[in-house]
Amino acid sequence: MSVAFVKEESAEAASETILPARPISDRINLVTEAGLRTLQDDLAKARAAFEAADALDDINERRRQSALPVRDMRYYAERVRTAQVSPPPLSNDMVAFGHTVTFVRDDGRKQTFRIVGEDEADPSQGSISHGSPVAIALLGKSVGDVVQLGNCELEILSIACRT
Repeated sequence: MSVAFVKEESAEAASETILPARPISDRINLVTEAGLRTLQDDLAKARAAFEAADALDDINERRRQSALPVRDMRYYAERVRTAQVSPPPLSNDMVAFGHTVTFVRDDGRKQTFRIVGEDEADPSQGSISHGSPVAIALLGKSVGDVVQLGNCELEILSIACRT
């Protein structure tokens, strides 16, 4: 039989199914209670996807189908392990993790963001990471404070706990 008809996967092709690790920042892994639940759900989904891939008969297809779930399981397991749940802020006096902050930029744009964990952040949905430049500039400040962010100024209009 010609080798053209033999289905063997070389070591090189097998190594292509090993994906690089998802990057994890060196910041403290603060999360809200909802953020921790999301991380746990994402870990469970990755495990389920791995189990489904692991059930495939074809070893080459099994490797291909399990590459992403294996990478995601490592990532989410580490994020869940290092998660530090931050309770909701008790006061609206100063900007803290979990607060929703409304501010106006010096160009007149008014924006509102909730400060959350890195994995929870989605600026298009109104949340930013506690490690983002905007959040870093706002943390510890009060209503009326003006903070410098690069060449821009932000004036804090309101601070609220999410209900």
